[in-house]
Amino acid sequence: MKITQDMLVEFTYSITDANKQLIERIDQPANYIHGRHSGMHDKIVKAMEGRREGDILNVTLAPDEGFGPRDPNLVVVEKLSNVPPDIRRVGAEAQFHNDRGELKTFRVTDISNGQVTLDGNHPLAGQPITFSIRILTVRPATPAELSGQTPTGIAPAAPNDDPPTLN
Repeated sequence: MKITQDMLVEFTYSITDANKQLIERIDQPANYIHGRHSGMHDKIVKAMEGRREGDILNVTLAPDEGFGPRDPNLVVVEKLSNVPPDIRRVGAEAQFHNDRGELKTFRVTDISNGQVTLDGNHPLAGQPITFSIRILTVRPATPAELSGQTPTGIAPAAPNDDPPTLN
């Protein structure tokens, strides 16, 4: 069966960055109903249209389609003495409120010469990301699935099943 309107699609995926480094891997099957509001990026949904069970596809999202461009205004350099001791290490995260009261997470990206660099950009901002998707199952969605009575999303793993892997 091909992926068309109102088909339930079960899949696994991985996400890699511009350097082909693995960012995330989901081996527990996820699913969605094609042509409905799945919450997935439109480019991914369009790429899955017409595909079949067993197909593997790669979809690359440009920075403006994924995590956006890097904003140099979200990079702050502070004196090490102005930063609480618990975040004085590369990779540490701190949350701050902006002038509108919104909470923003900053990560420590560098500590040198008595200064700490905090970056409020998403770590993947400014980079393309690639989704590698393996389609496991394609079937007509049931009336309960179409009505929302049966949830879609991440399906529970079956006991003793080895997760599928992507090439």
